[in-house]
Amino acid sequence: MKKINIAIDGFSSCGKSSTAKIVAKNLGYSYIDTGAMYRAITLYFIEHYINFNDPKAIKDALAKIELRFIPNAQNNQSEIFLNGLNVEKEIRKMYIAEQVSEVAAIVEVRRNMVAQQQRMGKRKGVVMDGRDIGTMVFPDAELKIFMTADVRIRAERRQKELLEKNEMIELHKVIENLQHRDHIDTNRSEGPLRKAQNALELDTSYITFDEQVDIIMGMALSNIYLD
Repeated sequence: MKKINIAIDGFSSCGKSSTAKIVAKNLGYSYIDTGAMYRAITLYFIEHYINFNDPKAIKDALAKIELRFIPNAQNNQSEIFLNGLNVEKEIRKMYIAEQVSEVAAIVEVRRNMVAQQQRMGKRKGVVMDGRDIGTMVFPDAELKIFMTADVRIRAERRQKELLEKNEMIELHKVIENLQHRDHIDTNRSEGPLRKAQNALELDTSYITFDEQVDIIMGMALSNIYLD
């Protein structure tokens, strides 16, 4: 059976990561959460007081950062390690979400991450989600999907996730954060969020999680079995 690369792009809280994880598991593929990579870098920058506008400080910091995805035997999911430390839970907090788009917009950061992500996909059999996967990272991916959803629905989903992690954030603040991130993601000069020309659009506003997984699995199997 031939292996393909699957690029899933879209706005925050559309269900990209959750869906990509299940699709990768069902296909026996590797799953790469590029958002976690940018969040881990954001965490490092915050903890080490890196000025987002200082190119030299950013370059020096990136040289000191090692990111690895390591499987967790308890939940069968890959978790991100920053310089040997598991930061999977910390990077999901709101204070990281508030700054990650700014860090991801930094040209040096973006180029560093894209190079790493491209190396990860050279052998095929990868499901990767993010903002510029189908346009920059895997422009030749056999399957490209662009996910979108109504901003209020996205905010309600995000608020629920935060509540499950004991973070109480008012809905209007979550909406403001998503709108701010959307603006930065779609307007940055390096790797902006946009639908690839040959990507299939999937609006997840009014479908269940299982339905969106089934839809993408159908697309994937069609590409795997049909030349």
